[in-house]
Amino acid sequence: MDSQDIFNKLTRGIRFNAVRKELKNEVKAEEKNEADFGSMMVKKKVDKNRLEAIRKEQVAHFRNINGISASGKNIPDPIKEFIELKEKYNVNEQIINNLNSCGYKKPTPVQMQIIPAMLSDREILACAPTGSGKTAAFLVPLLAKLHKPSKQGFRVLILCPTRELSKQILRECILLGKGTGIIPHCIRKVSLDDKKFGPNFSKKFDILITTPNRLIYLLKKENSVVSFSRTEWLIIDESDKLFEPGIRSFRDQLEEIERCCNENIKRAMFSATYTAQVAKWCHKNIKHILSVTVGHRNTTVQDVEQDLVYVGNETGKLIAFRDLVKQGLPIPAIVFVQSKERAKQLFNELIFDGINVDVIHADRTQLQRDNVVKAFREGKIWVLICTELMGRGIDFKGVKLVINFDFPSSAISYIHRIGRTGRAGRSGRAITYFTDDDKPTLIKISKVIRDSGGTVPEYLLSLKSKKSSKKTQLSIPSREPITTEIAPPAKKKFKKQIPDESKS
Repeated sequence: MDSQDIFNKLTRGIRFNAVRKELKNEVKAEEKNEADFGSMMVKKKVDKNRLEAIRKEQVAHFRNINGISASGKNIPDPIKEFIELKEKYNVNEQIINNLNSCGYKKPTPVQMQIIPAMLSDREILACAPTGSGKTAAFLVPLLAKLHKPSKQGFRVLILCPTRELSKQILRECILLGKGTGIIPHCIRKVSLDDKKFGPNFSKKFDILITTPNRLIYLLKKENSVVSFSRTEWLIIDESDKLFEPGIRSFRDQLEEIERCCNENIKRAMFSATYTAQVAKWCHKNIKHILSVTVGHRNTTVQDVEQDLVYVGNETGKLIAFRDLVKQGLPIPAIVFVQSKERAKQLFNELIFDGINVDVIHADRTQLQRDNVVKAFREGKIWVLICTELMGRGIDFKGVKLVINFDFPSSAISYIHRIGRTGRAGRSGRAITYFTDDDKPTLIKISKVIRDSGGTVPEYLLSLKSKKSSKKTQLSIPSREPITTEIAPPAKKKFKKQIPDESKS
């Protein structure tokens, strides 16, 4: 029996064609499974892309209905409720409870976008209307990121144009940071801080709130006790005001301050009005900046009823104001004038009318100014006369009326002034007196009122606007003194008559 016979006997009954067919079918099935898996993965990818597109569309719609405009790369989604901060960003629940205690039931539009952006370590340029909750929008993420006290130096630096505003930010920071152990500080007097805290000044606090001038003075002192080597965030509030041209440019001050800070510091700028100077600086000096605007740029809130009243001359202003008092002046009220001299003059007029009035201006001491602000907050003063000093950021609850006794020097000044009323969703009223001297800026402010939904006489909008230089735009008209006293007639100077001797 040869090998072929042995093979035939051993393989009897086996069908090689069937085995080959089964193997072929198995290969086909495997190929089909692989093809099905591939198509399933493609389908999953398509579904995922479609879901992401739907999500982005929903986010865009949400921003649109809340008047939020955001530009930049990889913009974090806005939040709808404060509870999302706990779920998405693990924010301390105590801070969320503090928000509720401060009256923030739901995030305002600026808070919806800014809080998640800063929690994602994004540098910000934000523009939102007065009274829209900008202060809480930057304080909440700062408090959340600090977690707890470190006692290693200032980790947050907040700059603002006036001491009154810095005290207000301090007050809100204390309320929102209650129970966290984080300690904020506002520089009252440089000499007092040196004496009270000595070399441990920086280590005692986590957040420093101050004006640029005070900070520069501190930094230039011999053996300065201030250190910003561990500072993580630099916040500039009312940035448009600080970037205005002045004797000492804030840009130079900012460079000095930044040189003293941690090189990885993050910056965020906030204001109620948009200016090209701030935007230009930000885009030049901050990479990957996120720009956020709420509502239309450089417009007022729609909760404020705005009136332009022609009064003829300076005497007409007093007559119009006294008529308003007779009709029943809505209180509390703030009255803006263009200079401290005029603030004093108006105060002297109104105090004799029996009106519960006080005045705040740069000539008053800091203690006097603090006492006036406190009395106005407590309702002990009904009418507060002030200059541009109080036109920025100060939040007086429930101001019902703002009177621009003197016409604002610019549209931006107007927006900030009337922003003292109609805050946090409340209604308010703003009355602006104007004379023939105010025509250069009248058309600009008329357009601001129209763009915010107010009614403006057509003849004001049709006034010819002369193109002028920046100096002309910022010029303030010279005005007659505020007084009801009749000025004595000017004495005529008579030349001494010398007799002509030639005729005699």
